[in-house]
Amino acid sequence: MRHRFLTADVFTEQVFGGNPLAVLPDARGLDPARMQEVAREFNLSETVFVLPPDDPAHTRRLRIFTPAHELPFAGHPTVGSALVLAAIGAIELEGETTWITFEEGAGPVSVSIRAAGGRPVFAELAAPKPPEARPAPEAGPLAAMLGLAPSDLRTDAGLPVIASTGLPFLIVELTDAAALARARLDHRLWRRLLADAEACAVYLVTRDAAGLDADFRARMFAPAAGVEEDPATGSAAAAFGGWLGLHEVPADGTARYLIAQGQEMGRPSRLEVTVETRAGEVVAVRVGGSAVLVSEGTIEAPAAD
Repeated sequence: MRHRFLTADVFTEQVFGGNPLAVLPDARGLDPARMQEVAREFNLSETVFVLPPDDPAHTRRLRIFTPAHELPFAGHPTVGSALVLAAIGAIELEGETTWITFEEGAGPVSVSIRAAGGRPVFAELAAPKPPEARPAPEAGPLAAMLGLAPSDLRTDAGLPVIASTGLPFLIVELTDAAALARARLDHRLWRRLLADAEACAVYLVTRDAAGLDADFRARMFAPAAGVEEDPATGSAAAAFGGWLGLHEVPADGTARYLIAQGQEMGRPSRLEVTVETRAGEVVAVRVGGSAVLVSEGTIEAPAAD
């Protein structure tokens, strides 16, 4: 059985930047085992399989696979799928802003698609769950795992922390961009500290983003998902945005952050994060960006026996 696919670079406006994504706009006839095989074949951070929604009030159902396993929620697949489906006419645009809902494992995900000249140019997701934060492992072992000195980690502002808005990440703040560039994941120590943990993906951030016109600079490692390093991670940006909302955004306000990621990989990415608070509670975390189509074709994916 042949299935159409498209690839796009997400969280960028330039081809060969951002985070590559494969989208199968009609994945009917594929079971999860075959979907996993297809994701391994593409060998990208994520591959998305688009299905009819279970609830007719929703737009589509997304199943998101890394090369190693299925995810309940992910940012660049959600943003990228919205823009890809709108670009090929599978989602009809309704003026300057079109609102859709994707069904994902973590729950319904609301997405807005912004258009210019009848063409989709930007999509923004709303995180499917309120932000959560839990204590992280001690900074010393984490520094060793990252090939850094303990002094390279900031521990004076509530980080490191395990945070989630639908998918958990271990968030570690580093002192500067030089420390971020030096970070190297020691897989032996990672297996000892995090391989069996709920939050086994490591998201590094620094406020030192000089020259990038950004508020933060980031890197993300997810070996359990078969992703050595990810050039743009929307779900991690949402988790970090939720943590910022709990700790740094005024009790009633809206804060916007720009996160630069992927520079160390030669795939510069830009993620826009918006956090809204009311009466001291985080009421919304949104992550958005652009995408560009790169390729289109068909893949032979027979139904599993």
